[in-house]
Amino acid sequence: MSSQLTAPLSADEVAVHHVKVTKGDRAVSTVSHILLIIWSVIVVGPLLWTLVTSFKTTSEIFSSPFALPKKIQWKNFSNAWTTAGIGDYFINTVIVVFSALILVMVFGAMSAYVLARFRFYGNKVIYVLFLAGNTFPIFLAVVPLFFTLKNMGLLNTRPGLIITYVAFALPFTVFFLYAFFKTLPNEIYEAAEIDGAGEWQTFFLVMLPMAKPGFASVAIFNFLGLWNQYLIPVALNTNTSNYVLSQGLAAFAARTNYEVDFGALFASVVLTILPVLIVYIIFQRQLQGSVSQGTMK
Repeated sequence: MSSQLTAPLSADEVAVHHVKVTKGDRAVSTVSHILLIIWSVIVVGPLLWTLVTSFKTTSEIFSSPFALPKKIQWKNFSNAWTTAGIGDYFINTVIVVFSALILVMVFGAMSAYVLARFRFYGNKVIYVLFLAGNTFPIFLAVVPLFFTLKNMGLLNTRPGLIITYVAFALPFTVFFLYAFFKTLPNEIYEAAEIDGAGEWQTFFLVMLPMAKPGFASVAIFNFLGLWNQYLIPVALNTNTSNYVLSQGLAAFAARTNYEVDFGALFASVVLTILPVLIVYIIFQRQLQGSVSQGTMK
């Protein structure tokens, strides 16, 4: 059989199709860019103003709130960490949030996997109850939670706050991951079963890595929600030694009326926001991709 080599087409032979841009397209594009710029200013502007203000003295903040600092006041951060007690609040928040995050991600992933991949009596009922948990306003559960933790001896303690955070974030975690585990192909599960992998090995070594994009996404959402939580700790954690950052900032802002060190206060806000930005920068790559990409690795 003879084979023929096809010569590459010349530039003149290649048909170039130009998409005609209408005036309507240009108008929509212009309006979209303007709206994006306005939205970026609304979001980024207050953050930059807070950062700049954290390097000012209290007198500079009131005299020229939008001007640059005459001299960078690094002591605002040290005062916020020590004098305002932000260091203790920060440690409490890290312990509570990361402990709750680990527990809710492990239990949530396991619950979503079982509900999505196995059929048993009451499966749909349990899933519907998790969905109902997403619609239940947290402030309606404050009073029952208060007496429950009080009877268990966990009121005003970090373990009690961790358990409450887990219960608060678990319905959303199960709801989010259920869809990811539901779409995973059965062939891979069967292949792992044929290779002799048990249920625990199949879940942690095969199925969970395939749902990595969804797992990372819900972990970031949970972290943001738990880190910024205010109502739950205010109602269930009145012990000042166990205050989290949201409580500590509110207490510091209300302290001694007009004698508050506003430079240290803004520095405290920056210290509160910084971990959120770091976590997002580290895990933003995990938000890219899809479950199908994970199955092909």
